Order: sequence, then C-alpha cells, then structure tokens
Amino acid sequence: MSETGTAASSATDAKVPPYTQAAEAVVAAAGSDADAGLTAAEAASRLSSYGPNEIAAEKPPSMWTVAVQQLRDPMNLMLVAVVIVSLLIGELSTGIIVAVLILLNVGLGTRQELTARASVDALSNLQVPQARVIRDGEPAMIAATQVVPGDIVQVEAGDIVSADGRIVRSATLEAQEAALTGESAPIAKGTSALASADVGLGDQTNMLFQNTSVTRGTGTILVTATGMHTQMGRIATMLTSVKRTRSPLQRELDSLTKVLGLVAWGSVAVIVVVGLIRGTPAKDLLLLGTAMAISAIPTGMPAFVSALLSLGAKQLAEAKAVVKNLTDVETLGATSVINTDKTGTLTLNQMMVSTLYVNGTWFTVEGEGYRTTGAIRSVAGGPVPDFTRLGLGLALDSDAVVGDDGSVIGDPTEAALVVLAAKLGIDAEETRHTYPRLSEVPFDSEYKFMATFHRVTVDGVEQVMELVKGAPDVVLGRCTQAGGPLSGSQVPIAQAQDGIAEANERMGRKGLRVLAFAARLVADHEMSTMTDDPMSLTQGLSFVGLAGIIDPLRAEAKSAVGTALTAGIDVRMITGDHAVTAQAIGAELGLGPGAISGTELVALTDEQLKHRMPELHVFGRVTPEDKLRLARVMQEQGMIVAMTGDAVNDAAALKQADIGVAMGSGSEVTKQAGRMVLTDDNFGTLVHAVEIGRRVYDKVVSYVRYQMTQLLSLVFLFLAATVFNINDGVAMTPSMVLFLLFFATAVGVVIIAVDPGDPDVMHRPPRDAGVPISNRKAVIRWILYALVLFVAALLPLVAGPDDPSTTKGTVSMTMTFVVMGLGTMFNAVVNRRDPTSGVTPPIVKALAIGLIPVVALFLATQLPTIQSGLLTVSLSPRQWLVCFGLAAILPIVVESDKAIRRRGQRQPAAALGTERAVAPARGRSTSGAQVHADSGSSAQGDAQPSAGRSTGVAR
Repeated sequence: MSETGTAASSATDAKVPPYTQAAEAVVAAAGSDADAGLTAAEAASRLSSYGPNEIAAEKPPSMWTVAVQQLRDPMNLMLVAVVIVSLLIGELSTGIIVAVLILLNVGLGTRQELTARASVDALSNLQVPQARVIRDGEPAMIAATQVVPGDIVQVEAGDIVSADGRIVRSATLEAQEAALTGESAPIAKGTSALASADVGLGDQTNMLFQNTSVTRGTGTILVTATGMHTQMGRIATMLTSVKRTRSPLQRELDSLTKVLGLVAWGSVAVIVVVGLIRGTPAKDLLLLGTAMAISAIPTGMPAFVSALLSLGAKQLAEAKAVVKNLTDVETLGATSVINTDKTGTLTLNQMMVSTLYVNGTWFTVEGEGYRTTGAIRSVAGGPVPDFTRLGLGLALDSDAVVGDDGSVIGDPTEAALVVLAAKLGIDAEETRHTYPRLSEVPFDSEYKFMATFHRVTVDGVEQVMELVKGAPDVVLGRCTQAGGPLSGSQVPIAQAQDGIAEANERMGRKGLRVLAFAARLVADHEMSTMTDDPMSLTQGLSFVGLAGIIDPLRAEAKSAVGTALTAGIDVRMITGDHAVTAQAIGAELGLGPGAISGTELVALTDEQLKHRMPELHVFGRVTPEDKLRLARVMQEQGMIVAMTGDAVNDAAALKQADIGVAMGSGSEVTKQAGRMVLTDDNFGTLVHAVEIGRRVYDKVVSYVRYQMTQLLSLVFLFLAATVFNINDGVAMTPSMVLFLLFFATAVGVVIIAVDPGDPDVMHRPPRDAGVPISNRKAVIRWILYALVLFVAALLPLVAGPDDPSTTKGTVSMTMTFVVMGLGTMFNAVVNRRDPTSGVTPPIVKALAIGLIPVVALFLATQLPTIQSGLLTVSLSPRQWLVCFGLAAILPIVVESDKAIRRRGQRQPAAALGTERAVAPARGRSTSGAQVHADSGSSAQGDAQPSAGRSTGVAR
C-alpha cells in the first residue's frame, strides 16, 4: 500500500473519532486534499485495499441443508415414523397422506428460512448508483461502489450520501437521519469539531452517514468509512450475528411430540407383547397394532394446528398485519412487552406547531400533521394579538411547500410553519408571490437562524421588513424590543425576557422543538446594506413570538397503549430522539415511569439494567446496538418481546425480537428482518394483532386439549380391551377409528376454529411462555377427561347387548363406536373455551356443526355398504338413547370442572397475591404482569385468573 493509503487507514481506524478532530487534521491524516481530492492512481490502490463500497451479502445456506434441518424437527420425525409403521401394517393410504404432510411441512419451512436470510441482501440494495467526487482536482461522477476512504465527495439537497464522511465544508447543510437514529427532524450539519468522543450518532453534527439524505444546502465530506465499515455496514454485521429464536409454540409442540411418541409407541408395544404372550394369530395382531397406531399417533395434529394458525394469519392480514410465518401468529399472543419506536409508529412522522407564545399569551394549535385545518385556542378572556407579523414570518421566512394532499417539498420543520400560516388564514404561496424576497441570510448551523427581506403592506403602510426565525437564544440575543414592528405595543426586551425564557423552558420540558420569530423595519438608508451585507442588519430586532413544534401522536396511539397495559403488556418507547422529547411523549401516552438516555444506558451493566428495567419505560437517543441489547436483555428475563421499527437502524433489533414488527412504509431491510409487517404503520394495529394472536393460541390450546382427550381415551380403550381380553381384544376396528378421525374429530376442529373466542381475552395478563402446553395441570385435566370418555365407551363393550344374529360383540362394539363419536362432538363443544363455559353463545352454531358427525354416525349404522366396511350394525332407539346418555357424561364433567375453577377465581385479589408472586421469581419483570402457569392459565389449558383484569396494569 502507498504511504498515503497507510495514512488513510490509520485515520479510518484511529481510536480518536474524526468528529472530535478539526476537519483539516482529518483530511491530512487521510492523505487526501480538500480541494484536489485523491489521484486516480491512489483511488485505485485504495479500492484494491479496502474493496468496493458495498454491503457484503451473506451467502445463504443451500436449500438441501435447510430442508434437512426442517426434516429433523421432532414433529416431522414423528410423522416419518408414522409413514413407516403405516406401510408396514398395510395402511398405504394413511402412509401416503402423512408423507404428503411431511413434504408440505419441510417445503414451507425451507422457503421461510431462506426468505429470512434476505435481510442483509436488502441492505446491499440500498446502495446509491452514483457519487460526485473530486479526483485529480476535477469533479467526476462515479459509481458509489467505487468510493474509497479519503475521497472528497460533494453533496447537495436531494442527494443520498454514498459513504460515511467528515464534513469539511458546508452551507446551510441539513440531513435527514431517521434511517439511522430514528429522529424525525432533519439535523443541522456543520464543520466544527466536537468536544467529546462520547457522542451518539444523532449528535455527530459534523458527520454524514451512508444512505441518509441531504434535505437542505450543500456540503463536502471526506470519506472516513466505506462498505462494511460504515454505520450501515455495522448494522449488516449485527444482522448476520443475530439468530432467530424458535417460537413458543414450536418449543411447546416439540415437548408435546416427545410425550405423544412415548404414549403411542409404548401403547403399541404393550399390545404387541400381550398379543404375542397370548399367542394371538399374526393376522389379528396386525389388526390390533394397526388400530392402536392410528388411534395413538396424532397424524392430523400438524395439519390441524397449521389450519388454525392459517386462519389467524388471514384474520391478521384483514386487520392490516401480515405475518411471514404461521407460528408467529401464536407468538403474538404470548407477547409480554412491546418495544416501540416513536417516529412514524406512535407519531405521524409529520412536524406540527402545537403551541404558540405571543405577546405573553399562550395558544394551543389543534390539527393533525400537515393537514391545514385546525383551530387556535387560548384562555377565555385573554387578549388576542395581531398575528399578521407572525404570519408573514411563517410564510415568507421559509421555503417549504405543502400540497393540498399533505405532501411536502422541503424541510419538514418549515412545512409545519406553512401549515400554521394556513390555520391563521394565510396562503403561503400567494403571500410569497405578492411579497417577493429582496435579500436573505440563509440558514446555517453556525449561526442558527434565517432572515429574509420583503416589501410588505401592513395596515395600509408599505414598508421593507426583515423577518427572522431561529434558535430562541440566538434570536433573543439580537432583539432589543418585544412586540414586533408596527404592533403598537412594543416594550424593551428586558421587560419581556423573563417571560420569554420561562416559556422557552416550558416548551422544552414538553419535548417541543422551539423556534423564535422576530422582525425589524429596514430604513431607506439601509437599502444598500440590505443587498450587500444583510447579516449586519440582523440586529436591533423586535421579538414576535415562540412556536413549539412536535411530531404529533397518532389519534389512536394513546388508546392502543391503554389497551396493551390493560392486557398486562408492558410498553416501552425506544427512540433516537432526545430523552426529554421522548419522555414528554411517553407521559402523554401514559407509559410507565422512568426515562433514560442512550449514554446512561451504555453505562449500565446487563445485571444493573435488568434490576432497573421495571422502572424504565422511555429510552432516548439510543443506537442500533442499544436496541439490540435491550431486546436480548428482556428475553433473558423470560419476556416475549415485540419490537416495532421502520428504519434501517431497527433491523437488527427486529430480527432479535420474538416478534419483529416492520412498518409498511419502512425500509425493505426492516421488512425482511421482521416477522410481521403493519401495512398501515399503526401501533393500534399491533395491539389488535396481539388480541388476534391470543385468540388463536387459545384455539390451539383448546384443540390440543380436545385432541389429547380423544387420543388418550382411545389408548385407554385399546389397552383395556387387549390386556383384559374384552371383546376378543378388539375395542374397535381400524376402519372405525379412521371414520371417527375424518367425520368426528375433524368436525370437532371446525367447531373450535370458528368459535370467536373469549371476549375478555385482552383483560388478562400474558401467558407464561416458559411453561409448555403439556404442563402438569393441563396433563391432569387431559387424563381426567380421557378417563371419563374411556369409561363411557368401555361400558357397552363390558355390559352391552349381544345380537344373536351377528358375531359376538358387534352390537357392543357399534355402541362403543357411537359413544366415541358422540363424545367427540360433545368434547369439541364444551372444550372450545376454558374456563369460560362451552355452552355460552354462540352455542347454536357449534351444535349445528356438531350435527354432521351425528348424521354420519347414524348413516354408518344404517347403510349396509358402510356397515360392511366398518363392521357395524343397526341400533335400536333405546340403544341410541343409552349412547347419548353415556356420551353426555363427558360434557357434564368438563362443565362442572370449569364451574369449580371459575368459583375459585372469585376469591379476593389479596388471596391471589402469593400466586402472582411466582412469576417474578422465575426472572420475569414485575412490570409486565404475568401469571405462572401452575396458578392457572387458559393458555395452558387451565383457568385464567380473572383478577388479572384489575392487576394487569398495576404499577
């Protein structure tokens, strides 16, 4: 490498950040020239050393590698075993169906996994095609990928920055950096070195960053980092290091699959061993083994669970929330904390003047974003000043244009001023046309104000007026009077200064961005000075007023946050804006206490952060690394984290979160990194999505409880018939079991799927995702319900009538078959909700669907063709009545159990306090009210304490 190249490397990698050094020193250390730039030869050498200025795309794994990983999933392995067994016992159709399910599961899983790897590739697509550089003393347009450290790059309003760089020259330069920092307002940029190295990205005012946009002015930068060394490159590196976690449902189904495997294969083994000991003929043993395998292995569980999740995904899409993976539907329901971005999610990402201070009077400005409608209100009886001077400043001392549709051309802050002018009845475009600009002092971050000169007519008098707007301290320092020229009520600035300072401080505490307005008349003898040296006339001003500007909340944001808190979900705001601004927004939203800046956050260890987490709800001025760290720390505490974001700086945290929620208007990177996309960018939609997720998960749990009741009752029935040699060891034929699977069990799933769910689902704390579906209380309940159905179905086999005209036991076996079918239907109706009664509305719809298996059972015992295939016989009316009576025992037991549990929930809240204390002991934050599954939770198939409605938002 050349000598200058070595210098550039040392400048780029130096421990002293370039923003703390003088621009000249940075240029010299980089071996470059601010006027002539690099030579073509040196640029080529550096390109060879540093590589292209592009985000490296991660090589995706091969499709076969991912497919094998998907095949090794416990449920898929279970299904593979089912296929093998089915083929061995001659059940070819069953084997083919299950094999198709395996291929479907593996195919979908492989596609989703490969799609998830596209996040880094999306970053590389953000590269701009061209950059304006100085090479060999001459400007040249080159491909952005050819930019190297040490290059001198020129930028102007409308440009996308091609690489990270230190500003060496600037004129009224501003940049929109929301993609990196999350701050909604453009940042004024300059060349002055910063005093401290401990400065966040949003405060590095002498730096420009790759893929941010220039919104005002012009500038020249020395490139300090390219490719993967830029801030965008660091985010790409974080994305590749973040590994997605398996969803709670995936982990729970893995656990359940292992349990089912033991039950299924253990039962088959018992039947085979007993049959061999008894000397059962091979044909009969094969029949028993086939029936047992079909009964005990839930071949339809993956398909049914996928169907329920697909239904939830469809409901989410209709609610403008699109999920990438079906299991993400369920994860939503387990969400215990939402880390939300501010700009564009809770707020409109549109600047608006919300407060005015004019002539000692406060005014509140109503409206929404860039809409030009909204009233201006003040205290009743207070003086109403003449807003003419302020209106002139709003319209004339700005350049932004706001369309009737709310579209903005120019600086967003100036757009807010134009909108305020419209609310005052002033047409900015017509006013500018009538009073053209005679001279100006353009805005610059060095002096922090802008001034324009116009010949205006006020109260019939034509005067040349200077209009000034800028930072309050700067503008006030140039004022000698307050009240505005021609106002008739001017006073020395000293008399009004305390009130103005207090007003400025009050607006600052509310997180408002404050602008001061002033004006002065230009005398005839000053006209030449106005043209030649307008800056010198920006003295002796008359103070006009203060305007407080904010990115307003979305109309539904506050109510959505309230709903989340009521549901026991902690909401934390994590933003790149200053902590003061974020805290003001948090207070307006009703978030919990505590605000902290990114600098303070970095100073905390992970253990300190975990300890303080319950008292921290607003995080300001955070970096992408901070967002990622917060998500990880919360997950380590056992929380299920949802994270919203729309900018590139959110991508890594979105990928880390259990549910990364990207905004539809956001970058492609965040959409690829997230697991869900809100097409309307609305926080309220996310909360509604959580509600849908909870309902879907409740349905999954109801299905598992229903399925396990059926499965275990069949296992008990076949084991009892085999071990005690009841009905020659045959409880039901394999064809009967298959008939029940397709005409009773499947219909029961429909009953559960179409149920609207518990209307109070958002009035209880989140479930404990650390406890699987097959927790102790749930398993006990499954066994209890299964034993009831087993006993009801066993009675006809033991004591049922024998028809002399048929083979022994056929009538008894038919009654057992009918009891199991009717019990399946009743099981679905009463177990569709828990602990809410299953006979509550809409019970009629559930019963109407339940008529399908009843009719199917009747036909199975009446039509000769079906009778011969199933080995059933016709039953008398009395026998049908007995079957209904036996099947009805299950719903009676289930409803009695739920009634007892509901009665237990009505105990005083104080009595439940000790149960609630279990959750924090497991490492969970006490700020997100959660209930340990062992104390009862419908998410695990047990009762959900209704006391959660009153304690879910306790703080």
